[in-house]
Amino acid sequence: MVAVKSDIEIARAASKKPVLEIGAKIGISPEHLVPYGHDKAKLSAEFIRSKHGAKDGKLILVTAVSPTPAGEGKTTTTVGLGDGLNRIGKKAIVCIREASLGPCFGIKGGAAGGGYAQVIPMEDINLHFTGDFHAITSAHNLLAAMIDNHVYWGNELNLDTRRVTWRRVMDMNDRALRDIASSLGGVANGFPRESGFDITVASEVMAILCLATDLQDLERRLGDIIIGYRFDKTAVYARDLKADKAMAVLLKDAMQPNLVQTLENNPAFVHGGPFANIAHGCNSVVATTTALKLADYVVTEAGFGADLGAEKFFNIKCRKAGLKPAAAVIVATVRAMKMHGGVAKDDLGLENVAAVKAGCANLGRHMENVRQFGVPVVVAINHFSADTDAEIETVRSFVAAHGAEAILCKHWAQGSAGIEELAHKVVSLAESGAAQFSPLYEDDMSLFDKIETVVKRIYRGAEADADASVREQLRQWEAAGYGHLPVCMAKTQYSFSTDPRLRGAPVNHVVHVREVRLSAGAGFVVAICGEIMTMPGLPKSPSAERIHLNDQGLIEGLF
Repeated sequence: MVAVKSDIEIARAASKKPVLEIGAKIGISPEHLVPYGHDKAKLSAEFIRSKHGAKDGKLILVTAVSPTPAGEGKTTTTVGLGDGLNRIGKKAIVCIREASLGPCFGIKGGAAGGGYAQVIPMEDINLHFTGDFHAITSAHNLLAAMIDNHVYWGNELNLDTRRVTWRRVMDMNDRALRDIASSLGGVANGFPRESGFDITVASEVMAILCLATDLQDLERRLGDIIIGYRFDKTAVYARDLKADKAMAVLLKDAMQPNLVQTLENNPAFVHGGPFANIAHGCNSVVATTTALKLADYVVTEAGFGADLGAEKFFNIKCRKAGLKPAAAVIVATVRAMKMHGGVAKDDLGLENVAAVKAGCANLGRHMENVRQFGVPVVVAINHFSADTDAEIETVRSFVAAHGAEAILCKHWAQGSAGIEELAHKVVSLAESGAAQFSPLYEDDMSLFDKIETVVKRIYRGAEADADASVREQLRQWEAAGYGHLPVCMAKTQYSFSTDPRLRGAPVNHVVHVREVRLSAGAGFVVAICGEIMTMPGLPKSPSAERIHLNDQGLIEGLF
């Protein structure tokens, strides 16, 4: 029996080309690339500006069913499809997010794809990469430090320290820092107050970097951040503290997209990384819009299931950036369908056609949801070796009965050769002109009505529920001129409901909004639902326990 190579072994054995060659394939000359070693580089702002006005290619979204411990392979399929499109003669670029250290050392390992559908250098991408997340963390915490410093030196802005909304961040899962008391220790350390930490990917600075169009827009958005309120309840902005310009300096290089390559030496932009369960879950606008100027097809992903990542991709990213996706791929696995059909993880290796059929209700819900935005869909069945013909046919038949096509994809094991059929189908859908994209709700709808629209039309809940204080806060923001903003739902990724144990396609559940946060710089209102945390914790046995350097100094255990 031939041993199956791990993702990191496959990535390490790859035949990489110099990043300058990868850039040349899509028309980027060496002077417009800033190399970080030989295999990754940042794209210059001058080059991006030079492409304004160029014709756009077709944008393809890859999303998925609600995630399960069985795995779906959304990033793997995104990378594989990019390679597949290039294989059939199309000029395609992959656009994905960067990896957070939190999940890499927590529960899921790497985030660069898998098998023979990966972006490389895999170790770098999953760890410190080009330092973007560190820059975002530093910029965010600079603002936090300037808030406390301002109060210490007399509080000229009359900031009510009980109403400071700007917390600190770090790019690691650390539940002990969710709620803290700061400035303890006496007069020299300032005025004590309650605060806390979020994970960096939940930072508004991350969202701003991913939605800004250029450095000027970045600085403006940073200045629009509301850090808290005065005693008269008027807002205090980052620009009031004169923090915005210094923050922009820290983010100057992080703003530029990172160019790397797939295992098949095709170009990929890896840039930005907001989580979809607590943020808007998409790579940067500047990476996506630049790629559209350089390629016939741009394949991008949105985090977690379509109820989270795709909904926010359509309602936030596409709305803000004027993007019009041509088609969407929904990734599903037979294993995930079994879990949604009630099968325990330990029993997934056993054939269970009835469970697959029952679990397909989750897939059907996601198909319906994506179509509500006017985007045609195709289903990618990400193949596992234990899948049986009967189980695969059950998924295909279900999808066909719902007016779409499900295509078996073997890119994990075969690379682009295993996903050619899907590539041809995506081209057919995109070129058909069937897409008639529009967001789910209008700008002038009230904030709570926007929340309830997502709850009812995407989650199929009976209603959105919120305390009077939450509803009043939304009304105050509307009165202050923020009512036109879209909403960003922070919710468990494992269910359409707020109960992560409720798999499948539940209906008529109540979604409780326990807190709302205004991200005025990013341009959306966050609705925190159920028990979701903006600072995750590590599991009982974190991935960090298995990540190490071997005797040759090479990294082991990183996926």
